[in-house]
Amino acid sequence: MNYILFDGTVRNQLLPFTFTRPVADIRVGILTIREKWERLLGSTTTTVTEEYLSEKYPMVELEQNVLINASFLPSENLVQLIKKLSENQAIFYKDEPLAFFSTEDQEIDFDTFDVVEYTQDDVLRIEHTWDLFSKNAEAIQRDFEMLTEGRESQPIPEYTVAFHKENIFIEEGAKLPLCSLNATDGPIYIGKDAEIMEGAMIRGPFALCEHATVKMGAKIYGGTTIGPHSKVGGEVSNSVIFGFSNKGHDGFLGNSVLGEWCNLGADSNNSNLKNNYAEVRLWDYETEGFARTGLQFCGLMMGDHSKCGINTMFNTGTVVGVSSNIFGSGFPRNFVPSFSWGGSAGMTTYLTKKAFEVAKVVMSRRALEFTEVDANILTHIFEETAKWRRD
Repeated sequence: MNYILFDGTVRNQLLPFTFTRPVADIRVGILTIREKWERLLGSTTTTVTEEYLSEKYPMVELEQNVLINASFLPSENLVQLIKKLSENQAIFYKDEPLAFFSTEDQEIDFDTFDVVEYTQDDVLRIEHTWDLFSKNAEAIQRDFEMLTEGRESQPIPEYTVAFHKENIFIEEGAKLPLCSLNATDGPIYIGKDAEIMEGAMIRGPFALCEHATVKMGAKIYGGTTIGPHSKVGGEVSNSVIFGFSNKGHDGFLGNSVLGEWCNLGADSNNSNLKNNYAEVRLWDYETEGFARTGLQFCGLMMGDHSKCGINTMFNTGTVVGVSSNIFGSGFPRNFVPSFSWGGSAGMTTYLTKKAFEVAKVVMSRRALEFTEVDANILTHIFEETAKWRRD
């Protein structure tokens, strides 16, 4: 069967992260949503997403296809139902299409479909940006069970302190001398060739993906994922870092999400709790206003390629778009549009020519190329987000 992951109705609620990727390529837990589906389906997938992303994330349609809503994380129950779908059948969850069978060029009218309501209690769905950290602990637990089933961990080094060793899994090539691993409240997963330096203290649930690094003396609290090739130091709590991003120095990051190719300067901090303990509101790109999160703790949402200088301070519930550069004293506004340059004293437009020069250098340090396709995607985002910038 040919499986296709589609963005669904929540794509705009997951901006700025879905400016640069389909919903399927968001990381939550240990793996991206696509990697989860492909592992459980035993099949590769392609994507239905925004047109400007389709060259990098193409769709392959065959005579028979099953389309899956990428905002839902897979479970064994769900995958078994999906594999049994046949022509003109669909699975719905609370009036939302979760998966359906489609023939090539078929016009979809669900009124003509045989619809099955999914009623199992194992649904885990990413509908808002803050779901990425608030549901991350459960996602780590699910991925940990899937990735480690029937496998044996590498041994825990002699001088590493470990609590509940049965909840700790270390992949080949990982280095973790003289650190503390506490898996009492959830599993700890250390990816291939990852490193936890001396003196770091880790509490689960925690995921350190392949080739990522935790710096010396870091303090990492549960519900945190550090994506591939990222470097993290200081204090981090209940946060998700997609990959290729750095928070290499002291400073606090809590209840936050960083995209790819981000960098936080030394001693940068975010607030994750308002002084009056009120509910946090977060910028909503779709309504162009501040949406209720229902959360008391909510920190920083930073899109791909954005960076901040040393000692930057972010207010509770700050959203930073794609490819912004923030620096200076004081708190920047709690919504920083994409391609902004500046800080609390004011913002100007970060021109694409300069932004692309930085992206090329940053990516080349990881032996990756900033391609023309990447440039076209960022150019589209620059134009689409112009209405929010003020020079």
